[in-house]
Amino acid sequence: MVQEMSVLASAVDFLIPAGGSAKAMMAAVLLGAGCGLLGCFVVLRRVALMGDAVSHAVLPGVVAGLIYSSERSPGVIFVFAATAGLLGAGLVRLMMMSTRLKSDAALGIVLATFFAFGIMWQSRNQQDTVGVMNFLFGNVGSIDASDLRMMLMTTLVLVVTMFFLRRPLLVMSFDEGFSRGLGYPVKLLNGVFYFLLTFSVVVALQAVGVVLVSAMLITPAAAAYLLTDRFDRMLLLSVLFGVLSGLAGGVVSAEVNGLPTGPVIALSATALFAGVYLVAPRHGVLSKAWRTFRRRMRVRRENTLKAIYQIHEGEGFVHEEVSVLMLARKRGQTEDAVRRDCKALLSRGFIDMAEDGVSLHLSRLGWKRAMEIVRNHRLWELYLTNEADYAEDHVHEDAEKIEHILEPGTVRQLEQHLDFPELDPHGKPIPQPRHLVAQPLLTR
Repeated sequence: MVQEMSVLASAVDFLIPAGGSAKAMMAAVLLGAGCGLLGCFVVLRRVALMGDAVSHAVLPGVVAGLIYSSERSPGVIFVFAATAGLLGAGLVRLMMMSTRLKSDAALGIVLATFFAFGIMWQSRNQQDTVGVMNFLFGNVGSIDASDLRMMLMTTLVLVVTMFFLRRPLLVMSFDEGFSRGLGYPVKLLNGVFYFLLTFSVVVALQAVGVVLVSAMLITPAAAAYLLTDRFDRMLLLSVLFGVLSGLAGGVVSAEVNGLPTGPVIALSATALFAGVYLVAPRHGVLSKAWRTFRRRMRVRRENTLKAIYQIHEGEGFVHEEVSVLMLARKRGQTEDAVRRDCKALLSRGFIDMAEDGVSLHLSRLGWKRAMEIVRNHRLWELYLTNEADYAEDHVHEDAEKIEHILEPGTVRQLEQHLDFPELDPHGKPIPQPRHLVAQPLLTR
């Protein structure tokens, strides 16, 4: 066992670079990888404040390590800090299980108490705690070979443990009761999770500091969560964002004098999150706004097609063309607004405009879509009156909304359920599937 540990230590020493800037960059990479990996579980379990509480709870341990380690050994500081963090996490769990307090109250009490005690203890021993500011606000440049060795070994342990336990920890993140049903040792896994959380916090201390370490646990994982619904992909993206944030923050703080490392790394992670928050394909704000705009434009076009069909229907399908003025009156819009809608329909091949620009007629594609919309509307009205006991004069608004989103399979199920009706609740004919392939004007 001793020989194996010696081999591992030699391998770790081989990986540590010689230059100071290279050490800082490697520390930033390890910080991003460790926090990004564990942060996925923190986000999924909705225990973001636990990371904040543990990060503040380790301060008394850091102070104790500085006081009782005459050589400022990173190993001694790590042990004291990890012990304090685990004690804080354990107290939170104990308070939640033995009292009526919710997690936020228990976390707030532990966070404030441990942090206040650490500040008070440090102020009483200022001569022995020189350098504590590096742990409060972070300083990648102050990390030496022994610090980096500790970070590397801890990150390796974290990665290996996450690799073997990612599935049970993932299941437990969503439903602890279901995890028990599968035979997972939930209490043991909870202990392992908080143990790893404390380790990752302690590893990140000297890079981003006590105050901002929770940002590295949450922000990269939150950005990854907005980009994918696959957990393995979320892990990779979270680690990537964490590494990029660490590197960007380390480079900027090294190039600009007077900028502390921790805040710059945290702001780099926030900048990445802001970019994802805006442009993520599915959950981004701008992407959602664009989809909403496109959906509104599609509904507007389909309502115009429906209005054209209804005009033809009101005339008994005897005319091929509809004037822009008639359509404007039917839609309750100005002619200019109707012409804009017609321009969009024309570009998509739903209508053809007359040369004089004052009338239009539906193309074959336009007839098909117009009849589908009317069919959806009237089937849904009939369904509501027959199956949901709606009054006939209360079904129109609901049908106006649902007609644009009914899928073909759902429409077929509605028809079968209603025994292939021909009339809606108001006595109007429901366009039949066999007519959707031809224009009514051409089949009369």
